[in-house]
Amino acid sequence: MPRIGVARDGAEPTSAEQRDRHERILDAAAHLATEFDLPRVQMTEVAKRAGVAIGTLYRYFPSKTHLFVGVMLDRLERFSGYTPVSDPDVPVQDAICDALIGMTREMVAYPTLALAMLQSNSTAVAAAVPDTVKIEATFQGILLTTAGIADPTEGDKDLLRLLSMLWFGVITAFLNGRSTIAETEADIRRSCDLLLVELSPRT
Repeated sequence: MPRIGVARDGAEPTSAEQRDRHERILDAAAHLATEFDLPRVQMTEVAKRAGVAIGTLYRYFPSKTHLFVGVMLDRLERFSGYTPVSDPDVPVQDAICDALIGMTREMVAYPTLALAMLQSNSTAVAAAVPDTVKIEATFQGILLTTAGIADPTEGDKDLLRLLSMLWFGVITAFLNGRSTIAETEADIRRSCDLLLVELSPRT
């Protein structure tokens, strides 16, 4: 009887050299996913393009799901690096909505990559792929910074968690050809209008 593999998280890079390899792997995976859909992205090709051994790739990313959840986290962290300073003249709901639409345009610019990230994140079990939890925290951090809410309540966090699930679904619908970009952006604005009415004011 074959041995059943035990689910595990990937290793975290600790040195500058390891962080460089880790980043090369994420970049190689992202570039491949702009050329091929998720089932056709091969881990051996990711390792080859990143210039690392296949064992190194699997040490950091035990599965393709781990890998593309990691790519999504990396992309969100890059978004957070240029989050605009909160503008007191822009209502909180509008600031969040504008940020979401900007992130949407970045995501859908590379449709097969966006689908690879969203599909991987939606099927990942948090206990086995902890980066899914980091994705949610990073997403909330981007929106809270944009809105200028420094001390969110649990209610604020719940609203943004629901908004994130709606956002992922709206983008997926667009990528699957069920809506236009105009309809997608209108859906995002409508979601913000409905969900963020009770969001805390700036602090």
